Order: sequence, then C-alpha cells, then structure tokens
Amino acid sequence: MNISKLAVFQAALILVCSFGVYQYSVQEENNAYSGSIIVIDSNEVEHSFIESPTRVAITNTYAATVMRMLDVESDVIVGISGDFYDNSLWPEFVDTPIVQQSAHSEIDFEALLDVRPEVYIVFATNGMVDTNAIREKLEPVGIRVLALDFYKYDNLRYEINVIAKLFSKEQEAAELFSEFDEIESLVEDRIGGISEISRPTVVMEHHASLTRDPVVLTGTSQWTDMIEKAGGENIFADLPGHTTHVDMEAILDGNPDVLMFDGITFDIGFNAFDEGNDCQTHMNFIAERPGFDEVEAVQSGSMMIMSGEFAGPMMIHGLPTLAKLLHPSLFEDIDAEYYLDTYFTKYHDIDRVGKFVCEFEKA
Repeated sequence: MNISKLAVFQAALILVCSFGVYQYSVQEENNAYSGSIIVIDSNEVEHSFIESPTRVAITNTYAATVMRMLDVESDVIVGISGDFYDNSLWPEFVDTPIVQQSAHSEIDFEALLDVRPEVYIVFATNGMVDTNAIREKLEPVGIRVLALDFYKYDNLRYEINVIAKLFSKEQEAAELFSEFDEIESLVEDRIGGISEISRPTVVMEHHASLTRDPVVLTGTSQWTDMIEKAGGENIFADLPGHTTHVDMEAILDGNPDVLMFDGITFDIGFNAFDEGNDCQTHMNFIAERPGFDEVEAVQSGSMMIMSGEFAGPMMIHGLPTLAKLLHPSLFEDIDAEYYLDTYFTKYHDIDRVGKFVCEFEKA
C-alpha cells in the first residue's frame, strides 16, 4: 500500500470511528431522557431516568425527610444545604459537602459540581427560590433539577409518590399513606358533626408579618388546608396569593376566635426550647396592638405559635395537635403528642425533644 492510499485509509478509519463515537453519544443522551422511570415534578416538568439516581443533592430538610419516610438509602445524597445543622437529627450528613448555605441562598456552583449530582432537588413554588433560573443553569451541564415542595397539603401525596417512583419505593409510600388515612379519619370523625357556622374562625400571620402592616396566610397556603382539616375556618382564605398584606383593621373587623403564627423564625421545634421566651413576648405584643384587646382570640387567650415542622412532611402527624387546639373538648381523650412522638421515633429514629407549640399565657 503506497503512502497516498494509506493516508486515505487512515482518514476513512478516523471518520468511521468518529461517527461511531457520535452515534454512541447520541444514543447515551437519548437513553438518559427516555428511560423507564418517568416522573413529573411540581413545576410540571417531566423527567425520565433509565434507573434510580445514585447521586442526589438536596437543598432542604423536607426532601430529606420524605426520603427517610420512604426508606431511601441516605448514601445517595451527596450534597446538602446548611439547613442540616442539627447533627443529632441528621448524623449521616455530618461529612456531606454543603453546596449552599440554606434552601433560600445562592448555590455554590463550584461545590455542587464537585459532588457531581445527577439530580438536584429544590423547592418548586417557594417565592424565595427561582427554580427556573436554577434549572437553566444546571440542566445544560447534565444536572436534572427536580422541583418538589413537600409543604402543601393538597400536593403532599403526589410529591411523595414522585420520590417513591424515582427510587422504587411504591410499597413504602402505600404504607405511609395508610398511616395518613388513619390519622385524618380520626380527626374527621371528631369534627365531622360541627356545622360550618360553629367552626372557629382563624387568622394566621406569616413569620414575615410587619408591625404596621400584617402579613396573613391565604387560601392557597398549606396552613389553610390544615386549619380546615382541623375544623377551623381561615378568615382570609378568599384573598389571592400564598400570603398577603392586610390592614390591621381587617383583622379587627374579622374578630377571629383564634390567632395563629407561623413559628419558623422562632426558637421552637426539634431540639429548640424558646429559652428566651420570645413566643410569649411576641404574643404579648400582638395583644397590645391598638384595638386588639377587643378581639375574641385575645380575650379568650386563644393565640398560638406552631413550629415550622407542622408546615412540612410532618403536617399529617401534626393534625391532631392543631385539631385539639381548635377543639379541646372534642379531643380531650386524644393524646395528640403521641402522633408527634411516633413521627420522630418511626421516621427519624430519635426521641422527640423540644417545644413545638407556644400557647398564650394571659397576665
């Protein structure tokens, strides 16, 4: 074979090999997006996997909690946020790299790329998280962005099912939902006979509530669902948005039977005890608002602050607690704390410690 023919043969061989590599790459890419596991997240984005992912980064404890509830192996989680600061509750993540400081902070892209996740689970509809922007940045480099909240009652089971399908935990999900059904039936049996006009009216203020311009939770918030499930009625359920500002007069005009406050910024919840008595200080301040001494909730002492856990995957186990707060006589024989204790021992393998509810103590 002369030199010219050899050169032609080598060029042809390179072309054939290059085409083969190209075909393989295309096939691999197609396989990645046409697998047998297909899930749709809460942004209505479809994701397809050949097999369950083995490298997942998560931004919030709600996602990790659901994975625990479904008995998903923790070693698939290769990156977390700074929200996993309690080592007694999350001991398996002590050495797991932190890829962002909190669920609401900016992503540390260098740290994220270092852990090489296949999937990044973020909030879907949280106003402080720009999920679309995250997706635009990560998906071009091969990281799937799975958007799930786990804090909205009407979507909780759907989102749990997404994780169950992704990790082949459908049986575990069915058992979990059966437990949910039992708890909800218990509460419904007790409050089912209460007429609509006899249900206590509730105003729940958001943790971002301002002194002169309160922020309340509206009908699309997860708290409205739980208030209604517990036999109450959110006065501001018809207002648009998840939260909204209202005039002080609107609360006075509504004259709620119960005033509730989202406790996410208070030192309450697991392993937190409100040692500074900030809950009582806050509720004293509310009671001293102009005109609030005439509000039924203040006069009867029906004010309460509930920890952030009640607004996450624990919400069903927390339902008896809220129902008993709204209807103490109907749940007098029910140990609502049993369900909270069971949630922690069964799904977190730890005893529940901390103050989860602050109730107003009248002077």
